[in-house]
Amino acid sequence: GDFIIILECAEGGNFNGYLYKNHEVFDWLNKLQILIDIIRGLGEIHQNHMVHRDFHIGNILFKYIKYNNTCISDMGLCKVGNSDETKIYGVMPYVAPEVLRGGHYTQTADIYSFGMIMYFVVTGKQPFSDRAHDKLLALDICNEIRPEINEPKAPKCYIDLMKKCWNSNPNNRQNAFKIEKIIWFLRPTTNKQSHWFNTDQPKKPKNANDQK
Repeated sequence: GDFIIILECAEGGNFNGYLYKNHEVFDWLNKLQILIDIIRGLGEIHQNHMVHRDFHIGNILFKYIKYNNTCISDMGLCKVGNSDETKIYGVMPYVAPEVLRGGHYTQTADIYSFGMIMYFVVTGKQPFSDRAHDKLLALDICNEIRPEINEPKAPKCYIDLMKKCWNSNPNNRQNAFKIEKIIWFLRPTTNKQSHWFNTDQPKKPKNANDQK
């Protein structure tokens, strides 16, 4: 007979939609907690010796409209182990340069994508939102061009971790477990730290459906 797969409904929608609805309360503590949830989920995928291969904000879903309870979706491209397949999947700004060059998808390619998710969290913008997703962009990514980010947008320690994730050399990227640990220690726990993290909030996205 036929089989039916029943999936849990994610009422909060994807990350872009969630940010659109919760922009006013999306403070640094919320940002970091969401990133912890995301990297923990990715870590579980990697712990099971799998690679996501299509990791971007459109595939980060929120179970509830008002609460930070994330899940990673679109596991259809997931492969066990570092994949030998070289066909390119995903949204170009989130695809690691070694994959764009025709290399294999590995767990470190997922970490590169997570670095771009960190960029979205701090800016409220898609990486390379002002660029066409064409061969010129792919060439620039391979030539170590990354989205612009400056310290007023985020603390230096956050930016350093983000850049570590999107490093051109896959061997220089942290693994999911270490990233979760670092982000955990970045969480503001005192009023003084909260003030230090009180940077300008990203502008409300114009269209919650920009990323599908």
